[in-house]
Amino acid sequence: MKGFDPHWKDFPDYIIGITREIWEERKIATLHHYYSDDIVVRSPGSLVVGNQDVIGATMATLAEFPNRTLLGEDVIWSGSPEEGMLSSHRIISTATHLGDGVYGKASGKKLQYRIIADCHAINNQINDEWLIRDQGAIVRQMGWDPADYARNLITREGGPKECVRPFTPAIDQPGPYKGKGNDNEWGAKYADILARLMNADMSAIEAEYDRACQLAYPGGVAGCSWSDADRFWMGLRASFPSAEFKIEHQIGRDDPMMPPRAALRWSLHGTHDGWGAFGEPSGADVHVMGAAHAEFGPWGLRREYVLFDETAIWKQIVLKTG
Repeated sequence: MKGFDPHWKDFPDYIIGITREIWEERKIATLHHYYSDDIVVRSPGSLVVGNQDVIGATMATLAEFPNRTLLGEDVIWSGSPEEGMLSSHRIISTATHLGDGVYGKASGKKLQYRIIADCHAINNQINDEWLIRDQGAIVRQMGWDPADYARNLITREGGPKECVRPFTPAIDQPGPYKGKGNDNEWGAKYADILARLMNADMSAIEAEYDRACQLAYPGGVAGCSWSDADRFWMGLRASFPSAEFKIEHQIGRDDPMMPPRAALRWSLHGTHDGWGAFGEPSGADVHVMGAAHAEFGPWGLRREYVLFDETAIWKQIVLKTG
């Protein structure tokens, strides 16, 4: 771990450790040390540039959810300490809505949801980030429908002309990380599976997924086996049948005591021109920022974790439809 504090034993230890320090140990000030001043943080709902805004958002979240935990499920990574490393950190977060904030008046609701955060780190500091929370799971547990939440959020942010714009490539700001991951076979295999599905080859599910596969999808949806995978991927692609699918970043890994696994960041960009998971075609131009982790076993893909922000997709649709 050249260039990193010696008490971190490896890169996953660093990523999981600083996450706990910042959020659970309340060492928010360490963000001045662990994050670069001009960091670019991209999430489906917004683009944030600069560490001061990151610190402000962190404090606002903890004021609303003071007992929030971030439990690291896995860190799938690529690169080297000398050249910089990219971590794809999958997290289960728990929290209780004890303060007023972006989700409304304190409700006391208990939440559990997943996050995938892709972070580039070099010399003991993170300087580029892509962050996806399962907003669909959060708002459903708060009693909202994701589309209704998006409509309400637009109103609270000042209406269609004043509201915060969801992330699209048009508003992106360049960061220091230019890598695309690694060429490990498991990342390539998962990328090929998703490319087949997005090219309408749904037979890839029975061909490549374990029949007893365990599945975790946006909205806190848990499923198993081929039919649940087919329903999810079909519902997404059917909503945006002419949209362009791109693999933005690809990692595969073989690690001791772990199954072969992959982490992909991907996008779907185009017109909401089909009937699917997002209802009646609206003609809206929509950008979907997606992330997915997969684990493989002797009978194929055995676990899959996929995230995108349903509320950010609905926000783009509502801004078109009114």
